[in-house]
Amino acid sequence: MKQNGTLSNIPSIDLLEAEEVGDNHLFSSIETPMRADAFAMEDDTKIELIEKHFRHIMEIMGLDLTDDSLKGTPKRVAKMYIKEVFSGLDPKNKPDIALFDNKYKYDQMLVEKDITVFSNCEHHFVPIYGKAHVAYISSGKVIGLSKLNRIVEYFSKRPQVQERLTVQIANELKQALQTEDIAVVIDARHMCVQSRGVRDSGSSTVTAYYGGKFENEATRKEFLSYLGM
Repeated sequence: MKQNGTLSNIPSIDLLEAEEVGDNHLFSSIETPMRADAFAMEDDTKIELIEKHFRHIMEIMGLDLTDDSLKGTPKRVAKMYIKEVFSGLDPKNKPDIALFDNKYKYDQMLVEKDITVFSNCEHHFVPIYGKAHVAYISSGKVIGLSKLNRIVEYFSKRPQVQERLTVQIANELKQALQTEDIAVVIDARHMCVQSRGVRDSGSSTVTAYYGGKFENEATRKEFLSYLGM
């Protein structure tokens, strides 16, 4: 990608195939699909380009950007994309994790439930919102409680598929906590289901990951009992 205001080296796709994949809710890998040059461009340049292109989208839709309510929208959207809702794409925003000795010798599961999830569907760029519940059993180290929320937030702030989000959170927790004894459950609603397509406003999607001791049925049931599931 060049930095002079033009876009290049973006692979073309078969639009019919892309539409079919999107409606079938597929995802290609555990890692978020990123180009090798994803961070070659400064954030300010990205915002400038997104503002320009989003302005063009609004003009194509017939909106009057001289209206006081609309004229600032392209810039607001561009800043929101880079600085807020998709900030989890940039590794520099990844939360720093510090571990502490488990001085209390607490050897039972620790559960952090009802962590707010607010993400965006990568197929239609509309919100995914709900709750994440995570648990771990200490291997001798513990983590500050707020960092569990921060990890969920970081991976949520990118175009996502819920299955991938679940695994990414679990993998990060395993690495950060140096244990396989991790559980993650996400219960979320998808605006791509609620506001378009089938338009079902009553359904939600539940995904789960169980590792280590949580693969044991009794341990898993104990975790789910804390969630009322």
